[in-house]
Amino acid sequence: MSNSYRIALVGDYDSSVPAHQAIPLALALAARYHKVAVEGVWVHTLQIEDADALLATYDGIWCVPASPYSNTRGALEAIRVAREKAIPFLGTCGGFQHALIEYARNVQGLVDADHAETNPDASLALIVPLVCSLVEKEAELVLTEGSLLYRSYGVPRVVEGYRCSYGPNPEHEQALFAGSLRATAHDLDGAVRGAELSGHPFFVGTLFQPERKSLKGELSPVVRDFVGAVVGVMVSSAIISHD
Repeated sequence: MSNSYRIALVGDYDSSVPAHQAIPLALALAARYHKVAVEGVWVHTLQIEDADALLATYDGIWCVPASPYSNTRGALEAIRVAREKAIPFLGTCGGFQHALIEYARNVQGLVDADHAETNPDASLALIVPLVCSLVEKEAELVLTEGSLLYRSYGVPRVVEGYRCSYGPNPEHEQALFAGSLRATAHDLDGAVRGAELSGHPFFVGTLFQPERKSLKGELSPVVRDFVGAVVGVMVSSAIISHD
């Protein structure tokens, strides 16, 4: 087994974005936990023309916050590669939103599925403005028993932080989550805040930004288990240390 791994950080790096500041710290904490070396490589969406070739050398793919992306198609193609090739995947905030769009378009055949931020006139707006903005807010979540998220945290309810104004359109949730993509985190009103793909080693998306725990020196259970999947360590409810 290798002790050195590369993770593609798909998005448009901006040093002023808190999540972008947090992600290298989160990966470092997870790497230390698993006693391996992890290199997070920023992959700007404008670099992504042939996603299959570009991402072939990476052990994991993280579609990061701060959308809209310069190249939406590039971000969606990166997510497709992770999904189709069973590469461990994490999508947070904008990454989660675009993972839903990629799945709707390429698995469910909903080719018009789109993001209201970049296409306000979309005939099928899968991602829409939140009724209440979640910019720099924390909120309680309910995790689905048996899910990867539940097993990562080891508890049924958690509090996480957000920095977003868009989320899944409730009008399309029933159809979107009718197959192998499952909604596994909800707010206290039942709105979807996280999802994962059945039959995949690790394909998890969250509207919240678990990586931001690292700004306080805390290891995120989600990032820990994402890196664990990259390394090949099975997620286990017995692993609940945040140290």
